[in-house]
Amino acid sequence: MQFRALFFGLVAAALLGSHAAQAQFTRQVRHYNTQGRPYYRGPLHVTLGAGTALYDGDLGNSPADNFFGPAASLGVLYRLTTRLHIGSEFSYVKMGARDKAQERGLAFTSNNGLGTVFFRFDLLHDESIFAASQAEAPIFQVYLQAGAGLMLYNPRSYIGRERPVGQTVYLTPERNDYPALAGVLPVGAGFQVRLTDRLRTGIEGNYYFTSTDQLDDINLRLGGASRNKDGFGTLMLKFDYALE
Repeated sequence: MQFRALFFGLVAAALLGSHAAQAQFTRQVRHYNTQGRPYYRGPLHVTLGAGTALYDGDLGNSPADNFFGPAASLGVLYRLTTRLHIGSEFSYVKMGARDKAQERGLAFTSNNGLGTVFFRFDLLHDESIFAASQAEAPIFQVYLQAGAGLMLYNPRSYIGRERPVGQTVYLTPERNDYPALAGVLPVGAGFQVRLTDRLRTGIEGNYYFTSTDQLDDINLRLGGASRNKDGFGTLMLKFDYALE
């Protein structure tokens, strides 16, 4: 309950912050590209995503062994140059998996909260951002992105091959400070389709490199000999709404 309260408190703060920032980021301030053409950086965009996550760690990374759980994100996005944007997101990811080695019979489930800052680079030109342009924004946009952030993770491991239920008996945690904090480095790509002047939707995939090998609460149970940190990927349907 404390983990969920913290996450939803951060989401509420993000909503209030984006509303306050709307007054600051307007289309009235011009900037210039390398050819001297004036363009607008605004408006501020709010993003909302929903999808699922794929675990990649000591237990394996096979989709057949993953217990796919919900993933959701709420963020803001602002243009820095004609193609480069800066964004920030709060995300919730639930994941789990069973061991690829059936003889060990291990499994885990985990609730995770993330806060990230990232840069996004649009691959397609957008003529509509330039001053005095009568062009519409492109119907399709493709982009790459990368960033950094922090992750609050709270895994629980157990013996079994199925998703946990109310009667599942969990193993003693490997550490006594869960939920614990780890660094994350997300890299990803996506595409968008313009629905209206303000609303876009699309698919986005990201892979998160993490600084921990205990995302699954399994490392010490396997002797702590793994050379690789745990990671995970997300695939989301995302909506992008321009506030102005």
